[in-house]
Amino acid sequence: MSGVPSGSGGAVRGRVRVVRGWSRPRGGGRRSNTAPRPLRGASRTPWLYLAPALVVLGGLLVYPVYQLGLISFLEYTQAQVSGGEPTTFQGFGNYAELFGDAEFWQVLVATVVFAAACVVSTLAVGCALAVLLTRVRALPRLVLMLAALGAWATPAVTGSTVWLLLFDPDFGPVNRMLGLGDHSWTYGRYSAFALVLLEVVWCSFPFVMVTVYAGIRAVPGEVLEAAALDGASQWRIWRSVLAPMLRPILVVVTIQSVIWDFKVFTQIYVMTGGGGIAGQNLVLNVYAYQKAFASSQYSLGSAIGVVMLLILLAVTLVYLRLLRRQGEEL
Repeated sequence: MSGVPSGSGGAVRGRVRVVRGWSRPRGGGRRSNTAPRPLRGASRTPWLYLAPALVVLGGLLVYPVYQLGLISFLEYTQAQVSGGEPTTFQGFGNYAELFGDAEFWQVLVATVVFAAACVVSTLAVGCALAVLLTRVRALPRLVLMLAALGAWATPAVTGSTVWLLLFDPDFGPVNRMLGLGDHSWTYGRYSAFALVLLEVVWCSFPFVMVTVYAGIRAVPGEVLEAAALDGASQWRIWRSVLAPMLRPILVVVTIQSVIWDFKVFTQIYVMTGGGGIAGQNLVLNVYAYQKAFASSQYSLGSAIGVVMLLILLAVTLVYLRLLRRQGEEL
């Protein structure tokens, strides 16, 4: 009925025994599918190598952040610093005073808009020049790399001073080339922010350019060649091929640009004379400096620093969470 010869049952059972025999070791025990356990103490080895760096970071980062948060909950002015009055615990009183100040919210909005413009401009310039580096010959590539690294290595104070001289209303060459006469770029609010934005992009794009260029060079040439043969333009190759493959690198440079540009201090302070006319060009870092050192309200300055820290942590965590939801590996 089943189509199997009657005399073949023993042979079939013998084969089954043979096959089953392969699934067991000779000792009669079952083969274990669990992975071998790591050696005792092997999981601690990476932490032993990282311990010196963690100690340094703890001294340079954790302790100052702790002191910043502690002072933000105290009444800490020049009277307490000099010892004339005792230090008292205020709880969230400093934060309530800060959030009740309309000037704080104006500075916060200006900081967010300015930082966003700087990040977008830096990424655009850096990515465009990174693609350009892959299209030019060796000598122009070397010249562009050296020029970019020179801008990156320039101290912020020096770069800000040079840009002020370039756009000086009396002796600056930019006004002469554009025929603007004695136009002052730092007098108006938006022109001053635009001038600082140019300087921030100038000193920040080399990091993005070099990092993205290294990522592009790691992309297989066959992928780009296939896209070009399919008729894709340079913009389409970047948007549909390079950008998805470089997403982990773009995440890193974006987060670092957000952190750097959100806490800009030197460029604003030097180029606008401490925040511009009547504080029209204030950002949170300069605002905190004025509260802490110009007004001797160290507790309010510390509270602004804590708010900045929390905003940056929130932006970073939300950005990473969105990328993980999309299934991206970082």
